[in-house]
Amino acid sequence: MCEVIAMRVGFIGAGGIARLHMQNLSKIEGVEFVAFCDVVKERAEECARQYGGKAYDDHRQMFDSEELDAVYICIPPVAHSDQEVMAAQAGVHIFVEKPVALSLDVALKALDAISSSGIINSVGYHLRYLDTTEIAKERLYGQTVGMALGYYMGGLPGTPWWRRMEQSGGQIVEQTTHIFDLARYIIGEVKYVCAAVALRSLHDVPELNVPDVGSVLLWFENGAIGCISNTCMLKRGHRFGLEVFCRELVVEHYGGSVRFLYPERTEEIYSRRSGHAYESEVFVKAVMERNQSLIRSDYADAVKTLAVTLAANESAQKGKRVEVPKV
Repeated sequence: MCEVIAMRVGFIGAGGIARLHMQNLSKIEGVEFVAFCDVVKERAEECARQYGGKAYDDHRQMFDSEELDAVYICIPPVAHSDQEVMAAQAGVHIFVEKPVALSLDVALKALDAISSSGIINSVGYHLRYLDTTEIAKERLYGQTVGMALGYYMGGLPGTPWWRRMEQSGGQIVEQTTHIFDLARYIIGEVKYVCAAVALRSLHDVPELNVPDVGSVLLWFENGAIGCISNTCMLKRGHRFGLEVFCRELVVEHYGGSVRFLYPERTEEIYSRRSGHAYESEVFVKAVMERNQSLIRSDYADAVKTLAVTLAANESAQKGKRVEVPKV
């Protein structure tokens, strides 16, 4: 594949997160929208009217009909089937929204196709693209991390599929995955997990079977320990972030800001850029230059985060500590 001059982009999925990526991409020079696919074709048609291009309700037909340089895959976890494999086989670069699948079998099949193809691949763990994350990672370099506390405390998303374990994987897999990924990125790989979840408050919500509270203990390979908790039962957003504890430094990473607590002083830094916008800027640049090294969360790395969250669900079901699979 030669260097791309103009990037012809398609979308599989035209929901809320896809619209955000479209908005960000529309501001980047050299990006051309050529196709939109959604199982609800009216959504794809709406995007085509706004940005140009054709609408489809079958991604296979879209791949057969269009010449694409890249495709954004923004679909519910349960909907991942052959989209990534087809893109890889066609030599189409991919940006995949997290989580990349609902099972390791599906994810590993896609990973094999992606690795064999050599396409540029990126996954939407946008916290990695914040400058606050860069600074936190730099300040923690060489420090001995003792423990970490993570939080994703908020309300129930309105999307119907999110409320079903068999479609979303629950809050740990679909939403709190951002905090698990951030912990992996700045602390290290996770060896074991032990989780407890419960449905405590949202019994009145129709068609809901996901837990509304949960906590996961983590044992990192480097010896650090952690606990990541989440809830979706609140009437308002409360806390989102990761706190990392070292002997002479505490790092409080809350996305848009990061605080560094030293024995003698406290320093707070606010992010100067949007992680969502910057991850697409980096992806476009990587495709244009054929430079995978620019990507901060590739598909292989995202599968490791998926493995941690799926292991947490397994632990909650079995009521015991679970070793995270090596992938």
